[in-house]
Amino acid sequence: MNGFTYGWVNPLMAFLVACVGAALGLRCTVRSLALPPERRRGWLFLAAASIGCGIWAMHFIAMLGFTVSDTTLVYDIPLTLGSLLVSVAVVGVGVFYVGYRPQGWGTLLVGGTLTGVGVAAMHYMGMAAMALDGHVHYDLGMVALSVAVAVLAATAALWMTLNVRGLWAALVAALVAGVAVCAMHYIAMQAVSVQVDGSVAAAGVPASQLILPVAVGIIVFLTVAGIVVAMSPPEGARDGRDLETEERIQVVLFDGRTRGL
Repeated sequence: MNGFTYGWVNPLMAFLVACVGAALGLRCTVRSLALPPERRRGWLFLAAASIGCGIWAMHFIAMLGFTVSDTTLVYDIPLTLGSLLVSVAVVGVGVFYVGYRPQGWGTLLVGGTLTGVGVAAMHYMGMAAMALDGHVHYDLGMVALSVAVAVLAATAALWMTLNVRGLWAALVAALVAGVAVCAMHYIAMQAVSVQVDGSVAAAGVPASQLILPVAVGIIVFLTVAGIVVAMSPPEGARDGRDLETEERIQVVLFDGRTRGL
């Protein structure tokens, strides 16, 4: 097996995509918490989609650099797309829990655990979608370690997002999440062993025919989500502008009434 067939190209691209997805998702979560509960849903949906899509794209970009000698790797389409839906859904449960529960350590731990489990669930479902001429085996100890890393790092990223304000804090939280997802992926790949024997006929679609088009679509989605976040002012700024406009209207009305008198 070789997880770095193209050198550091795939890991670096995967890390960048993971950071972008995490940054957008965490910023959307912060935006949601600045709103009344009944108005948070849209931002939380966007947060779940951004983080989930970033995780999925990171995994399969990294998998493009994974090869096994004497066999080809193909992917089951329903399972591959299902792993994307599972990622968004499980991460969504985590961010919605954080978005609608009172802030505290209990909420943080539950939200971080759910988000980390979403990362791990996406990875192992994506691995289940991979087929080759042989059998794939896992070291359960390394599997448990990969899940623990995902949960701990997701909790740390959420804590920084909820408790430390400012641009640098947001960037560091995104980097922590990106490192966590990539570390979880490569630790999980250390749990993999492959026995190539030709006894199992691999059925599926090569990565280049399935993963690349979907990954490009996800990158486009993350770009659009980034534009939405950048173009939408923070709630405090919006409220401030509304208040300023209202004050100006009151001044104009007052002046008009005074002149009329």
